[in-house]
Amino acid sequence: MSVTSRYRQAWEGFWRAAPDGPGEVFWDAGPAVTAAVHVPLFAPHLAVTGLPLVDLGCGNGTQTRFLAGRFPRVVGADIAAAAVARARLADRAGRAEYRELDATDKAAADALHAELGDVNVYMRGVLHQCEPDDRQALVDALAVLVGERGRAFVVELSEAARPVLGRLARDPAGPPPKLAPVLRHGIAPGEVSDDTVPHLLRSAGLTVLAAGELPLVTTERTPAGTRIELPSRWLVATAAPE
Repeated sequence: MSVTSRYRQAWEGFWRAAPDGPGEVFWDAGPAVTAAVHVPLFAPHLAVTGLPLVDLGCGNGTQTRFLAGRFPRVVGADIAAAAVARARLADRAGRAEYRELDATDKAAADALHAELGDVNVYMRGVLHQCEPDDRQALVDALAVLVGERGRAFVVELSEAARPVLGRLARDPAGPPPKLAPVLRHGIAPGEVSDDTVPHLLRSAGLTVLAAGELPLVTTERTPAGTRIELPSRWLVATAAPE
């Protein structure tokens, strides 16, 4: 079984078993504390605002539906058919489109780019959950999708998040209820150093235009009732000038 096949099966199992409803998944925080915070960081760097936007790793489409109200055409893409089915079901108004996509498959990325042309991409928390051997292929696909005119907004957990997650996973009382299914399905976040993401982008021929730090907000709370937030870094990238 290939790395990508294991990854797809893990996500299929997770989304088939995940409870329905907003905020039931560990990272499924509402747009007010996620995409709505990210758009003002992303938008000033867009070269062409009229391009379609691809929400890569859209999951159940919570952020996709928000983004669909702010960009002319939005496509949510995910490796798991179960996630795509949930996203379509939740989007009763048909604000966005949804596709099953293995973004590590160059042919699939090429086909989507041939259909949509250059796009802007929103990708939140995908690389750190991806198998290490697939990360460069994923970022290479990102470069294919943005083409010459698009921009990519990438949010990933920083190195400082690893000890936080470790403490949560090793809690004597067990991991938080919404984190436990993630670990159980074998999609525990992996370690991605702070230098790795810009290196992967450069290797794919992309240039980082802007970067910063923000907490990645989750839907889980500590026993004291404090929302769990994980340190993360964001970057805006574009095709490197010739």
